[in-house]
Amino acid sequence: MNVLVINAGSSSLKYQLFNMDTEKILAKGNCDRIGLDGHLKHKPVSNDKPVFDSPIPLPTHAEAIAAVIAKLTSDEYGVIDCLSEINAVGHRVVHGGRKFSSSVLIDQEVIAALEDCIRLAPLHIPANLMGINACRESMPNVPMVAVFDTAFHHTIPESAYVYPIPYKYFEENNIRRYGFHGTSHRYVSALAINELGGNAEGTKIITCHLGNGASLAAIKDGMSIDTTMGVTPLEGVPMGTRSGSVDPSIVDIIAAIENCSLKDAMDVLNKKSGVLGIYGKSSDFRDIETAAGIDISNGNPKPDADVDKKAALALDVFSYQVAKFIGSYIVSLGGLDALVFTAGIGENSPYIRRAICSRLNGIGIKINETVNAVRVSEFLDITGDDSIAKVFTIPTDEELVIARDTIEIVAP
Repeated sequence: MNVLVINAGSSSLKYQLFNMDTEKILAKGNCDRIGLDGHLKHKPVSNDKPVFDSPIPLPTHAEAIAAVIAKLTSDEYGVIDCLSEINAVGHRVVHGGRKFSSSVLIDQEVIAALEDCIRLAPLHIPANLMGINACRESMPNVPMVAVFDTAFHHTIPESAYVYPIPYKYFEENNIRRYGFHGTSHRYVSALAINELGGNAEGTKIITCHLGNGASLAAIKDGMSIDTTMGVTPLEGVPMGTRSGSVDPSIVDIIAAIENCSLKDAMDVLNKKSGVLGIYGKSSDFRDIETAAGIDISNGNPKPDADVDKKAALALDVFSYQVAKFIGSYIVSLGGLDALVFTAGIGENSPYIRRAICSRLNGIGIKINETVNAVRVSEFLDITGDDSIAKVFTIPTDEELVIARDTIEIVAP
């Protein structure tokens, strides 16, 4: 069976087509600038057909889906003969609220429930719905599944998900910790459990999904018991442009300083903060490490390099906050069997991994500096001698999780 995985943003649509008999990718691509001038990059993977990478009119998500189907089935760029070879579609949905604790087959009741979640994720759910509706229009007879970023974290206990604010906001308005990156935390923790012997019971794992968006999860017996992101993806560790956890009064203070609305002040925390806010020039960790005098290929300082102090500070703030959450989660778990790094920074920044783990030496977490000094594309054990826990770097594959869930639901 072939499963098309869709990740729709407000002006973008990423996709991968899987052959689930082999779990191999047949094709992947990205529609950018939807509603503007439009651009499509389509890459066949299962054959030697050329890549399509060109501007194309994409006024709405419906045209984007039509363009994707056209490329997947075309003589020149295609990997399947016709639309009927797409057996199911799996959609990444950012927020499932309190209702969805697992992936579900999409019907009108699910659509209505997602519309109720818009106030919890106003930037994401409308875009997810546009992708879902466009696919339903283009492929009305193809079953579709919603896979939620928040679902994996529904096992978090009440003491961890209830905020210390008036309880009525939880009861009446569903304000609680939800957490995100659930498909990633779920995927890499399962691989870590397998490496630890294959039995989830008794395992204590911390997963660090470190990318432009970053979150950590404490995973006990294979289930999430705490995570850094909250009711929105703003809470937790500093990120590319997001502040992470700060004094809530900062919102009021920024609004007063800038003479702006609370919404505009929140935009500062979401779009102009994090490592970008400190460094001031870029949110890309490769740029920041380079400015801080780091060789990004191995994470080592460059001899006699000029060091931008703000870039170095941004890296220090980030690594300190991640290490601080790791320490607190070791307390929550009652120990640690494995620490996992994943996502763009976690997989590709030897410097960040070392900077975080060096702060954990005092509690016995150590890495092998030689093994760590690589950018990886596969599972890597970077555990040092006498470390109290294993340290792994595991490439994440959220799209494969979505495809697997979709098959499990439509063809059990």
